[in-house]
Amino acid sequence: MDFWFEFGSPYSYLSSMRLPALAQQAGMAVNYRPFLLGPIFQQQGWNDSPFVLYPAKGAYMWKDMAREAAKYGLPFRRPTVFPRWAILPSRIALAHKDAPWIATFVQAVMQLNFVHDRDIDNETAMREVLQALDLRPQTEHIIRLAQSYGIKQQLREQTARAQALGMFGAPNFIVNDEMFWGNDRLTDALNFVPSFAPTSDQSRTILGESL
Repeated sequence: MDFWFEFGSPYSYLSSMRLPALAQQAGMAVNYRPFLLGPIFQQQGWNDSPFVLYPAKGAYMWKDMAREAAKYGLPFRRPTVFPRWAILPSRIALAHKDAPWIATFVQAVMQLNFVHDRDIDNETAMREVLQALDLRPQTEHIIRLAQSYGIKQQLREQTARAQALGMFGAPNFIVNDEMFWGNDRLTDALNFVPSFAPTSDQSRTILGESL
């Protein structure tokens, strides 16, 4: 499974906290794919999150987040700044997408934002997270690498790739080229079996029989 997420996305928080245990139960490997929603929103003509641009949508989302977090037994605090910039942690996650600590890193950064209401797009916060993961000897190298031109360009390309795949929000889960959008589709993605999906011919037959 490819897990496409944004550190500033509330529903990405819920999914990132649930995903490791659920994927292990399902026997499914997870590839972490950080990207930025800002450029995608801009392409749609938005200069901010739709949860900010449309107050009714935002009000509903925060109530829904509180309900969903309680349902999953997850701590949650509405951040005082939304959406938060997350360029540095996104670059770190991208540069170390195959590291054994990637899932824990993603969860820790998400918790800084959606539990502790902390700024996440700065070196101080990232040093704190990395050192808490027992990565003190590598911390400065990790931060320098994240600020390199190569990683900056990779994040731009990753975001462009997300857009090319048709992503318009986060989180997204891709299993065998099938995309599932939203935290509420996580279990559907984990349970997806391509051979059970009807082909176009089968769909026409079923439709014909139903008529």
